Amino acid sequence: MKKRQLNWSAEPWADSEQLEVAMVVPETSDCATFTFRAPSGAWFDYQPGQFITLDLPTPGGNVQRTYTISSSPSRPLSISVTVKAQFDSIGSRWMLDHLRPGMKLKAYGPSGIFSSHRHPAKKYLFISAGSGITPMMSMTTWQWDSGEMPDIVFVHAARQPRDIIFYNRLVQFAGRVPGLQLRFTVEQTEPHDVWTGYQGRLHQIMLGLMAPDYLEREVFCCGPEPFMQSVRDMLIALGYDMDHYHQESFGAPVKTEADAPELDDVVLDEDAKAEITFATSGVSAPCHETDTVLAVAKRAGLNIPSGCTFGLCGTCKIRKLSGEVHMIHNGGISDEDIEDGYILACCSNPMGKISVEV
Repeated sequence: MKKRQLNWSAEPWADSEQLEVAMVVPETSDCATFTFRAPSGAWFDYQPGQFITLDLPTPGGNVQRTYTISSSPSRPLSISVTVKAQFDSIGSRWMLDHLRPGMKLKAYGPSGIFSSHRHPAKKYLFISAGSGITPMMSMTTWQWDSGEMPDIVFVHAARQPRDIIFYNRLVQFAGRVPGLQLRFTVEQTEPHDVWTGYQGRLHQIMLGLMAPDYLEREVFCCGPEPFMQSVRDMLIALGYDMDHYHQESFGAPVKTEADAPELDDVVLDEDAKAEITFATSGVSAPCHETDTVLAVAKRAGLNIPSGCTFGLCGTCKIRKLSGEVHMIHNGGISDEDIEDGYILACCSNPMGKISVEV
């Protein structure tokens, strides 16, 4: 059978030309990489970390969906997106079920401001969860192909080891260059399968172990909104300069700087006054936002049992009766306990007046 040959063009691809699916590569049980090429042979020019918009002919009518480019512009003869099916996805589900080599799609872009090209640095810290790994893969591949030794700590969180997209490719990269350090954490391990990485949700202590020099690194983060919020909270609490933090939501990629949302993060004010009422003891104590509930209790002569003092052991768990606290813990309390009104005294800061059961 005669193999089709393409005459590669000297011109970059423009979104006026439909893309043809060249290859579909399964990544995990519910995720696949779709590689496209331009039938004219045009090459692809973009910044690693950017996204394209695909026009998808679903049964209910055409829908437009944005996908981060998982390939690198250092390999310009094709362009790839890696698609993971979400619970309520329409476009992604259609792609995984129906999109095959030889089919053509209208595409728009590339677009986006989430790229290491826009923030060059000597050292990077990439933090991702789920399909948020795709822009990190693009930027890491660019660094690999550049011919210079990268300095990247690549942190990724997944539900189980089998859910880590690009695992084998990243291990291959890291096995060739010591400047790429892989740090994976999973919520659950799999029976009869040895896991030697981190386990549990990403937290401050874990991040410090993964990248001890995090203060010196340019941080890029991508994943679900709650995950990115927790990463920002961690970094702020650790004293990181957030001018060097950059994020991209795979739910709503940002096209321009003007479209970037304002991040309304909590930054404790050492001059802001607060007050804690210890209801059981009948004691009220004035304090500041930067004081922890545990520290205020000790100053007031009250005893709250405690151990680690950084939100890991859970010994200082108490019930909050009213008011709001800002709590950045390291795994010492469950989501269910938080919903039931419990806090860890060692890492909870009062936001105004609060009352606790002590």
